[in-house]
Amino acid sequence: MVTTSFRTRSPGDIAFSVILAVVCLAVLTAVIYPVYFVVIASVSDPSLVATGEVWLLPRGVNWFGYEQIFADERIWTGYRNTVLYSLVGTALNLLVTLPAAYALSRREFKPRKVLMVFFAITMFFHGGLIPTYMLYRDLDLLDNWLVFVLPPAVNVYNLIIARAFFESSLSEELFEAATIDGISYFGFFLKIAIPLSKAIISVIGLYYLVQHWNDFFTGLVFIRDYDKQPLQIVLRDILLSNQAFAGGAGSAGGAGANYAQQYADQIKYGVIIVSTLPVIVLYPFLQRYFEKGVMIGSVKG
Repeated sequence: MVTTSFRTRSPGDIAFSVILAVVCLAVLTAVIYPVYFVVIASVSDPSLVATGEVWLLPRGVNWFGYEQIFADERIWTGYRNTVLYSLVGTALNLLVTLPAAYALSRREFKPRKVLMVFFAITMFFHGGLIPTYMLYRDLDLLDNWLVFVLPPAVNVYNLIIARAFFESSLSEELFEAATIDGISYFGFFLKIAIPLSKAIISVIGLYYLVQHWNDFFTGLVFIRDYDKQPLQIVLRDILLSNQAFAGGAGSAGGAGANYAQQYADQIKYGVIIVSTLPVIVLYPFLQRYFEKGVMIGSVKG
């Protein structure tokens, strides 16, 4: 094996590597710093944050924002509900999407092109909010936790990604060898296709999980029972109540108005961390599958 050391590289190659490293570092900083700033701002003195004195390390550390957030008992109910909706919803999504994608990837399945047209239509056309609300009402899904799980059971974009994976990664020779051993379509899917699909399962599973975790609109429109509200709605209510308090203090004027607004901003930073931290913590465990899975369909042959 021939290797090229740093000393034997031309000045142009070295300059290119240096410029590339600087650009990558700049992009990395632009992506990470806003998240880092939200973290340090959520535990810093809000007056120092407001005056721009907090930018690298937290100053005047206090936990007022998190104390206000977790003082609301509904936060734990919201967490419980969102975890339930996310886990059950993601499991159902995978249970429906993977078999459908596998069936649509089989060339001998004649109706697959027609079915894909019907699936694709739903990506561009929607009945609208009022017909959807009436449909959910007739299906007894209003104020029902199943409204978070059943309607979004299949995402067509994820279905297309999974179908492309099965078409490009599971060769016809592999299927023929399995059929010679007497395995059925269903057996091939369970015993061969699924074990070889960890990458795509991780990718679309993460997509579905984030979709359920961030689902705000469903709880806002179709759920009135506070005991069934997801975390995002609970955090919204906490944020609005503190903003209303800051607005009331602001109408009185004076230093108290600025104080109330600053602490409302600190609560806002805390809400961002509370709502995103679980997904951020989960991502590193799926990163190696995610990096492989996002390249599905990009290279063929």
